[in-house]
Amino acid sequence: MADFKNILTDVKNGVLHLTVNREDKMNALNFETLDELRAIFEEVSDTKEIKAVIITGSGEKAFIAGADISEIATLNEVNARKFSENGQEIFSMIENCHKPVIAVTNGYTLGGGCELAMACHMRIATANAKFGQPEVNLGIIPGYGGTQRLTILIGRGKANELMMTGDMIGAEEAKSLGLVNHILPTKDEALEKAEEIIAKILSKAPLAIGMIIDCVNSAYVPDENGFQTEANSFARCVKSGDYKEGTSAFLEKRQPHFKGE
Repeated sequence: MADFKNILTDVKNGVLHLTVNREDKMNALNFETLDELRAIFEEVSDTKEIKAVIITGSGEKAFIAGADISEIATLNEVNARKFSENGQEIFSMIENCHKPVIAVTNGYTLGGGCELAMACHMRIATANAKFGQPEVNLGIIPGYGGTQRLTILIGRGKANELMMTGDMIGAEEAKSLGLVNHILPTKDEALEKAEEIIAKILSKAPLAIGMIIDCVNSAYVPDENGFQTEANSFARCVKSGDYKEGTSAFLEKRQPHFKGE
């Protein structure tokens, strides 16, 4: 994988560790960093050697503290729409990636950082993590899908409260609301938990994992019949070699060896 200015990448045992590396800016997402995220996830989709992704932020203070305010301050009505649509498109790439993507969030996970975390398939937080969509304090609203994903994850009432007040919540409350899957004391322990979950997922059938992502996402697409998506995906799985391997292994009382085919 190519070197990037604002993002560190390291592939270990098929898992891409992606670290937003703007610690002096609290890892704020600027235009350049978003472009790098797009390029990375295009490569993730096309590279068989990468089987999963863990996203973190540099340092101990913040996962990502939001978008770069100096860039937001330059927006007008025309380019603001493009700004929002670009971020939504990149985060949709993450959400619809057929490989598991886990956000490990520590410290401030705000604005665009919270939106990025919500686009991931799971979120693991450190005990000091703080979540919020404080855009209302700038006279704007979340623009990278936050109004939609936060509502889906925690419900309309609480999502309205957090976005209208701009309040932050801690890791424990975030977990109780369903925003976070697990809380660990430290960043290292949170990364270990993410690696543990991914190792378990990667022992399963890759095609089925991708189909699960499609079906779960379809539950939130207004014009899509999620039940039909499930039936179609189930049929695709049954056509696969992994299905034959999985059922044979079960009947033969052995561990399956899935190939993603």
